[in-house]
Amino acid sequence: MSRTKVIPIPVMGRHNINAYLLLGRRPVIVDAGTPGSGRKILAQVVAHGVDPADVSLIVITHGHIDHFGSAAELHRLTGARVAGHVADLGPYRSGRVREPYLPTGPMGRLMARNRKLHVQAEPVEPAVLIRGETSLEDFGVRARIMPTPGHTAGSVSVLTDAGDLVAGDLVAGSFMGLVPGKPANPPFHDDPRQNLASLRRMLALDPVALHVGHGTALDPDRVRRWADREHDRLARLEAGGRLPSRAG
Repeated sequence: MSRTKVIPIPVMGRHNINAYLLLGRRPVIVDAGTPGSGRKILAQVVAHGVDPADVSLIVITHGHIDHFGSAAELHRLTGARVAGHVADLGPYRSGRVREPYLPTGPMGRLMARNRKLHVQAEPVEPAVLIRGETSLEDFGVRARIMPTPGHTAGSVSVLTDAGDLVAGDLVAGSFMGLVPGKPANPPFHDDPRQNLASLRRMLALDPVALHVGHGTALDPDRVRRWADREHDRLARLEAGGRLPSRAG
């Protein structure tokens, strides 16, 4: 089986919202963008020489509207099964995100007022239920789905044989990817401390790059330095009783 190649699929802007195409013996799509973006994603997949009927799986990293919004549509267009973590089945089955959103900073507080974040997506029923680390070799790529809870309870990332980590919203590019290469929090986390622990656990596996839902690929060493600063920031917030969390 050939090594897995990771190709970003911009869904909104140049890299404001991304899906990803994994190329191996068979192709796998990671994430499904906002509602109504299925055909846009598929057109880019086809542009990379992929027959839609060859797509073996659609992996959803978590239950937010900009990541599972077109999963049902992509399932119909390709026939591929959808994979999602059991802890985020509520959003997938209802088409609605768990609310309220818990902002990580000023951008999150601003975005939480955006009506587009509160729309209902078409519900989707994952046929492949993720509960723990799961190999994707049977689906044609040398990669593993890795549970990385914290952003949501059911967040997952995908680690390829080549060391590429498709990280969903474990970390993001600054200002929704508008500042290339600069790590930042995405606008929301259900549990910031748990998310940081998941991020550090993935960094301990020595990935060569982090491919994020918002922004261009991030350098792991730069993310490590950011994670150290984030640890200190969260500790100060927690000491002051100002750290929101669904787990709290």
